[in-house]
Amino acid sequence: MASGAEPRAGLAPIFGLFRDDEGGFTTVAVAVSLVLSLSLVFGAASAAWVAGRSSEVQRVADACALAGENTVAAFSTVVQVVDACVLSMGLAGVIVLGAGLVVSCVPGLSAAGAEVTSAGGRILEARRSFASSAGEGIERLETTLPLLIVANSASCVEANEAGGVSYTGCAIPFPTESRSDFSALEADVDEDELVELSGQMQEVSDEVDEAQRRADEAKERAWRADCVTEPYCLRERAASLAGLGIGENPDYPTVDGWTFGVPLLRARAYYAARLASAHVGGSGAEEMTDSACRRAFYEYALEEVRSGSYEEHADGTVSVDLPSLPRNAEQTRGTRLYTDAMWPCSVEGGVRTLHSSTLCPGAGGSPSGSASLADAEAGSVATCDQCRMDIGDMGRVASASTSIANGFEHHWRIIVEASRDYEAARRDEAAAEARLRGLAEQGEGAFERAIEELSVARPTLCPPGAWGCVAVVARSGSSVPSELTASFLSSAELPEGVAVSAAALAPDDATAENNVLSSFFDSLGAGESALGGALDGVTELWGRLLVGYGSAYESVGSAGSEFLGGLDGVLGGSVGSWLRERLERVLRAAGFEPVDMRLRKPVLTNTQDVLDQAGLERISTVRSLVNALPESGSAFDLARAAGLWLVDAVGTDEFTLAEIPVPGTGLSIPLTIDLSRMGGGS
Repeated sequence: MASGAEPRAGLAPIFGLFRDDEGGFTTVAVAVSLVLSLSLVFGAASAAWVAGRSSEVQRVADACALAGENTVAAFSTVVQVVDACVLSMGLAGVIVLGAGLVVSCVPGLSAAGAEVTSAGGRILEARRSFASSAGEGIERLETTLPLLIVANSASCVEANEAGGVSYTGCAIPFPTESRSDFSALEADVDEDELVELSGQMQEVSDEVDEAQRRADEAKERAWRADCVTEPYCLRERAASLAGLGIGENPDYPTVDGWTFGVPLLRARAYYAARLASAHVGGSGAEEMTDSACRRAFYEYALEEVRSGSYEEHADGTVSVDLPSLPRNAEQTRGTRLYTDAMWPCSVEGGVRTLHSSTLCPGAGGSPSGSASLADAEAGSVATCDQCRMDIGDMGRVASASTSIANGFEHHWRIIVEASRDYEAARRDEAAAEARLRGLAEQGEGAFERAIEELSVARPTLCPPGAWGCVAVVARSGSSVPSELTASFLSSAELPEGVAVSAAALAPDDATAENNVLSSFFDSLGAGESALGGALDGVTELWGRLLVGYGSAYESVGSAGSEFLGGLDGVLGGSVGSWLRERLERVLRAAGFEPVDMRLRKPVLTNTQDVLDQAGLERISTVRSLVNALPESGSAFDLARAAGLWLVDAVGTDEFTLAEIPVPGTGLSIPLTIDLSRMGGGS
């Protein structure tokens, strides 16, 4: 129609409803436009609502799969914590037993060694009990895991119902049954050999301690006789009687640094000085005999002490040869003073007569060689009536100086007797230490075998859902809200729908430094060992081993070495020190497989990836799961229809998996699992 043309006569009445005579729109035209516009708006809103609700079933299925797999993640964390506790307690127990061996090697610490060994045995016994109960608890929890997965995922599905749209479904775990192996948790450590060796070491170390005590006592006694003026001693007598200076007559204020070689050198200098100043003579025959006997005694004593010796050997023994000097006639008969022909003789009145000196007034006859005191006592020669030289005179020379404290020989006798006790004690000590070293070598082997028993493969974790969870969620049909249609459109229906999704566990790299075991140990509230003494730090040792579970146990060597290094009384160069170094070497060489302690989180994955691990074909399996969706009933009906066996082996909202004994404290803390959080949709 050309612009400005008049409408045909047949259409004029119709256009007249919408246009007035002036060319404007009528009220009817405006009303119709508004109705059409509103119908289009509400129609578009209804279509958008239907489209939005249609796609939400997939989102619900995704959330359902993640919720089911989240339960598997929680279970995996529980198993890791339990395994870490079992392994770390075993290591702590064996290391404490090793410390018991080390302490048992230390003379004087056998009681402490027994205490430490007993503590190590108690830790292993507690570990044994914990591993048994925890293994049983984990198996029960794993049996319940499918039920928890279904409950958690179904709760998630139910929580997503809104706007009149309802969903039915749950997550099905694959594998559907456990393929885990927790036998490694109950792998035992035989501590009997370590305990037995510790007992043997304690007995032998007591022998070493007793021998050391005897040696120290003998050395102390000899040192006091040599250097401690109370009011006399060998050093003081040498200075007073022989005039020895400090160079030949040194002082040792303490027993440290003093040896039996000191009095030996002192005696050599003393008798050399006394012999040099000894002259035969006197105002009468009796004094002359006394001086002759003294000179003979000094000469004999000097020869004896010069032949004496003191030597220390690499095996810990010593050779001490300090000569005993005679102090009476009987003892003199056992020396050269009695048997050597050292006394001059003359013929008096036709009889061969023995004199103390050629200066004797009775020696007026012709000289007749020399004879011994033994000859005189046997009657082979006669005794001079003037000097009366016989064995009695010779025996009396050292009698007085040996019997009373102001005599040099008195202190020498104490030193000689002590040297023999010292030599015997050091010999016994060396023999006992040799036996102790042999036991320590056996202890190293037993310790290494115990560590090897702990380094077995860790538990194989493959619970239901380890490969992933496949979620099947159905949406029931529902009407479009009347607010969108009632006024302008006829009622619309949202059709039924089904969605499938899958989720699996993946390590969360963001938690690589967030060691769950560190938080777990802190939550136990365990402090330092309450045992004290050699057992101080047992709890800290366990904590370091527990927290270091995820570091390939690189910390085993350092934690064990630090604990062993903190033992008191283990001196360098001793058997205990040697054994400690050997045990530290065993710990450093122990091969423990690394444990990935990153937390596992559920992530969406291709359904086919999960079904492939289960050996299932995707289309037919999904179809069967969809077909198993009940028209009415709960998600548990779906799970049963899908062939999932649901068992409640726990039966309570809170489940105590086991009692965790905290080494070194005597405390036992329950490891309780909140099942409402683990499987209740949180």
